[in-house]
Amino acid sequence: MVASLSWVSGDDAPPTPFASNASRDPKGRPLVLPHAVESAIWRGDALGSPVTRILSSGFEALDAQLPGGGWPCGSLTEVLQAQATVLEWRLFAPAMRALILEGKQIVVVGPPKAPHIPGLVHLGLDERHLVWIHADKPMERLWAIEQLLKANAAGMVLGWVPQARQEQIRRLQVSAQSCDAPIILFRPAAAAHEASAAPLRLQARFGIDWELGIQLLKRKGPSHDTELRLPSIPGGLAEILTPRLQHPSRLIAARHFREFSHAVGSTAPAQAAGRSEAAH
Repeated sequence: MVASLSWVSGDDAPPTPFASNASRDPKGRPLVLPHAVESAIWRGDALGSPVTRILSSGFEALDAQLPGGGWPCGSLTEVLQAQATVLEWRLFAPAMRALILEGKQIVVVGPPKAPHIPGLVHLGLDERHLVWIHADKPMERLWAIEQLLKANAAGMVLGWVPQARQEQIRRLQVSAQSCDAPIILFRPAAAAHEASAAPLRLQARFGIDWELGIQLLKRKGPSHDTELRLPSIPGGLAEILTPRLQHPSRLIAARHFREFSHAVGSTAPAQAAGRSEAAH
């Protein structure tokens, strides 16, 4: 059975949609909203402003594309990647350093590999402000993260939850709203096709020139289709890499060019074949 729709007013034509973003009174005059109300309205064609505070990512190009200009606090951020523990510390180290300077603790829950303390020191992180919660089972990780959010007991929470379900992510997002810290969840790249309650989702990869490639999959604002490339040489290598080794892609391109030029310009194989035919 198909129900027919009719307008309450009885008119044959549907009501005319608003011609502008401003509301109007019964006489057609635009209504002037109070400043507090107007500033709280978010329109879909603009980057949203966070309700709570934000924490700068430390990458100017990334902050320019994040709502509010940084990692949101009191809200989930999902980072999707093909392989875990290859770029997490490089991506979040600048924000961690700012929190450590404030005397706050960084809590990591269930990383697939144990944090490498010498490498963290090279990134400028103080291990005395790092708390590692060893949790192997998926439910243990989710439980630990939820308790941290409810207690509001950390400056930043990072959790690896590759097997989390949609309803579990939604539950963490509800708990995150009572927390003052950025909450970062690391999930596999395959989760990009799943729905998620996290307001901010991004896909991350590492490039051949030590850079990080960031694709914003979901944010409060217009879509962002291009990939951001963030310079990020691993800690401890910046001081020993020569200028040439800081750009491996140029070395590889030059090598391929030399090999291609040799293959096109050389006649050695043809001459060898000619000598073989003459012998027979």
